[in-house]
Formats: sequence, C-alpha cells, structure tokens
Amino acid sequence: MARRDPVAVCSDVGSRSTGPHPLPPRRRAGWLRRFVARHGWRAYAIPLLTVATVLTLADLVLPARGSEPAPTADGGLARAGEEAADGTTPASAPPTAPAEGDAGPTEIPSGPAAATYVQRGAGSVTVVPGTSAVQGSGPLQRFVVEVEDGIGVDGATFAAAVEATLGDPRSWGSGGRMSFQRVGEQEAAAGDYEFRVSLVSPGSMERWCPGVGTGGYTSCRYGERAVINLARWETAVPDYEGDVATYRQYVVNHEVGHALGNGHRSCPGPGRPAPVMQQQTLGLEGCTRNAWPFP
Repeated sequence: MARRDPVAVCSDVGSRSTGPHPLPPRRRAGWLRRFVARHGWRAYAIPLLTVATVLTLADLVLPARGSEPAPTADGGLARAGEEAADGTTPASAPPTAPAEGDAGPTEIPSGPAAATYVQRGAGSVTVVPGTSAVQGSGPLQRFVVEVEDGIGVDGATFAAAVEATLGDPRSWGSGGRMSFQRVGEQEAAAGDYEFRVSLVSPGSMERWCPGVGTGGYTSCRYGERAVINLARWETAVPDYEGDVATYRQYVVNHEVGHALGNGHRSCPGPGRPAPVMQQQTLGLEGCTRNAWPFP
C-alpha cells in the first residue's frame, strides 16, 4: 500500500473547505446604474435634451460672431456704417441712442415743387472730401458730410451749405457754446468725428432711417447721422412758401440739433418764432418760420 505524504495530507486538508462556500458580498449598484435601470431610454435622452436647451439659450443671449463692431486702433469700437474699400458707406447699423425724426404726415402737403430731384439713389453714400477751418469757439464738434451716390448733387456745394449754417453765430455754437469743423475721408475712416450730415433721396430714407416713419417725406436723425431728405432740400415745405434757402438752414440745424442731444419742442404761441426743434416740416402751429436755435 502506498504511503501518503503527511505534508501533502496536511496541505490538502488545509486547502479544503469544511462547509459550503459563502457567496461573495454583492456590490451595491452605483447611482448611474440605478438611474439607467429606472428610466431606461430616458436616461440617455434627458442629458441630450438638457445640453441642446443650454446651447439654444446661449445662442439667443450671446451676440453672433461678427455682430460686434470691430475694435479701432485706439481700442474703441468702430462706428456703424464705416467706409468700404471703395470709399462708399452701406446702410448704417442700429443706433445706440433712440432714433428721432419728423414722422411722415398722414397726407403729403400739397404745393408746387420748386425743383426736380432723384426719387431713389444708389443706396450708398460717399464722404465729401476736404476739411474746413474751425468755426466758432468752445468745445469742438467735428462732422462728416456725405451724399448718396446717384442723386446728381454736387457734394462740395452741399458741404459748403452745411458749413455755412453750422458756422453762423445764430446756430448751435452761438456765444461760444461750441465750435464746428468739417473733416474728410481720413477722419471718417478713423472715426475721428462726432456726427455725420447725410443727404439722401426720399426713396432711400427708410434704408438710412429704418423704422423712424419718415414716409419718404421728412428727414431724421438716426444714430450718429443727421439725414437730410433730398426732396425737402430741393423743394422745402408749403409753410415756407418757396423760401428754400431758409428751410435748408432750418433742416440742417434741426437734424444736427437731434445729433447734439436736443428733442422736439412745440410752438410757444401764435405769431412767435418757431423753435428750431419744432417739427416745422409738418406745420408751424401758428408760429412764424425760424431756422436758428438762437435767432
């Protein structure tokens, strides 16, 4: 009979179980497993819908890429409607301040037209080149003059009329309140100015004054621009009785007055001079016509 190795016996006995093997303790399922087991396919859909909702809200709240004005060399923001490479300017972006203008009348006032004019130009405007001397004293207000392309108006002539109006001692600079200087293309491209005076055809008024309600009849101030309606520049209005020269001074002072922060005023009484910020284009309300802030 073969002898058993006592060491082998002891080793074998020590390795054997003396009873049934106990099962290893079950690990408790993690929260993710429990979540999936409970909600099934919804466990995958809910996170995806949450992410999609967050992205949609972010797209609505944050401005689109490229919608902010480009930084200028001095760290500021480029002005809306700056010149393109060909020297023209497209329609401007919405203004940072509320737009102002004489709302179009419900019925166009009747009266003979003193001149013919282009009903709709090219839609773009070009800065009139050149600069002027500083006129007046006080804080300097630099301005750009621009004319819509395709309306047949000599830009230099229009610019000279604007300069003469703003440089008059009865205008906004009266008594040293401020001074004015017209600047040209280089300053316009650099944003080195305070406001623009733009001559635009009646058919393009809504393009340059969107939502103001000019009806193609009145002028307006939109953002940094005092926009003069070509039709009014050429024919004035019935209450001015053919005095186109005085009306031109009025409309420049009125729209530039908006650009300088002035609102509308009413006629102070029958027979008195109308304030320049009265909407004289729509009627004098018993006042007499007046083109000047400080007559």
